[in-house]
Amino acid sequence: MKNWGVSAQRLVPPMQEGALWSWLGPLLVALFGGILRFTRLGQPHSVVFDETYYAKDAYSLIKYGVERTFLGDAKNPIADQRLITGNLDIFKKCTESSECASYVAHPPLGKWMIGLGEWMFGMNPFGWRFMAAVVGTLSILILARVVRRMTRSTLLGCFAGLLLALDGLHFVLSRTALLDIFVGFWVLAGFACLVADRDHARRRLADWYERSPVSGEGPRLGWRPWRIAAGACLGAACAVKWSGLPFLAAFALLSLAWDLGARRAVGLRRPYKGVFTLDLTPALGALAAVPAAVFTLSWSGWFASAHGWGRNWEQATSSGPLFFVLDSVRSWVKYNLEVLGYHTGLSDGHTYQSKPWEWLVLSRPVSFHYEGDLPPSACGAGKCSQAVLGVGTPALWYAALLALLALVVWYVATRDWRAGAVLLTYAAGWLPWLYYWLADKRTMYLFYMVPLVPFMAMALALAAGLVLGKQDATPTRRAGGGAAVGAFALIVLINFWWLYPILSSETITHAQWWARMLMRSWV
Repeated sequence: MKNWGVSAQRLVPPMQEGALWSWLGPLLVALFGGILRFTRLGQPHSVVFDETYYAKDAYSLIKYGVERTFLGDAKNPIADQRLITGNLDIFKKCTESSECASYVAHPPLGKWMIGLGEWMFGMNPFGWRFMAAVVGTLSILILARVVRRMTRSTLLGCFAGLLLALDGLHFVLSRTALLDIFVGFWVLAGFACLVADRDHARRRLADWYERSPVSGEGPRLGWRPWRIAAGACLGAACAVKWSGLPFLAAFALLSLAWDLGARRAVGLRRPYKGVFTLDLTPALGALAAVPAAVFTLSWSGWFASAHGWGRNWEQATSSGPLFFVLDSVRSWVKYNLEVLGYHTGLSDGHTYQSKPWEWLVLSRPVSFHYEGDLPPSACGAGKCSQAVLGVGTPALWYAALLALLALVVWYVATRDWRAGAVLLTYAAGWLPWLYYWLADKRTMYLFYMVPLVPFMAMALALAAGLVLGKQDATPTRRAGGGAAVGAFALIVLINFWWLYPILSSETITHAQWWARMLMRSWV
């Protein structure tokens, strides 16, 4: 490695460990999380919660290129039964688009991803949950690697990955064909790309610093593939659900703030001018144009089909290629505005709805599946239960609240970029929901928090780094800090193990199920 000067060392601190463990450790943690997620993935062998929509929408996309209307009423009992029994004739027949076009409330990318698993493994619970388990497992690997890059410690990276592997809500969403796990995956991947871009840009600035006198606004930072990749990932998050948009806006500001910080750190006299004249335009290309292109491409099936909702195919094809493009875009924009209006006015009550401040303490989880009419022989007791409860691991969530408060103090005292990045991301993921509830009393659920769970684990890893102390801390301090961090990891493991039966649909006695209800509101 190049022997950089003092300024370069400050811009891009060296890693503590070699390349072997930097990959082997995170891979082992991801393997552990993957085994948890893929074991009994096809159980329960039924359609759980909103899988009744997304599993069928995904199959419709794979088969027709667009979502079609199902057989049965709004809750789709006929289609559910046909799905489980292997009868795939679950869509209404149609001769015109208006007869079978289905109005859907979310963009298509997440359903395309679910459909990929159905295409590979068939239209069954394992098939429609497969990709959720894949991205849930990959999220553990990405988190471990990005925390390693942020802290320069493989140990802290693996610690963060382990916490994510042991979170109940992330575990349940990784085993269910819902969209939020895919939003979380793309948001985390986009963040990881931006952190890599931060190092990449600072290395270039450090090289320039060694060759050139410190003056003016500094150099252009050239081709930045990691920032373009971040834009593609964040565009994919928005193409799964509109809730990816606040993360995109926050990360665009974050990337520019990091560029400004790098130019100031190297001692440039006009860092703000450098950001606005040299960095802003490429950033808009990577974090505005690229996401918009990815979002648009995710609708390719709708553009190519005559049977999409609001498609107006006959009108679009009536007057030549240019009119086709213009009319198609007009119809597409109108459709997306309808979807936006739908979400803004969504206030129907639901048994498992909750408020954003209730999410912080897990006061109202979502029951994805419950079966209480099992025969006594199933568990050896008078009454047996099977449950999938969408709830986080309490030890992790409550400690994460303390860690986030600690990061606030740490950021105020030190302006540490890592603390600021985690706090900004948490705000981008939570505050919009708080606004929607205060403004519209919008119906919302705890599992909307799953994109933030990796950043809660990240906050805990940064706090663990403070507890462990610096590399040159006394052996007593390091040993005591290591014991405290290890004890916390063990508590999270035990807490997850205790909840595991009600997270994974194991058959247990009703008394065992009831013992795991931490609060009355969990029932």
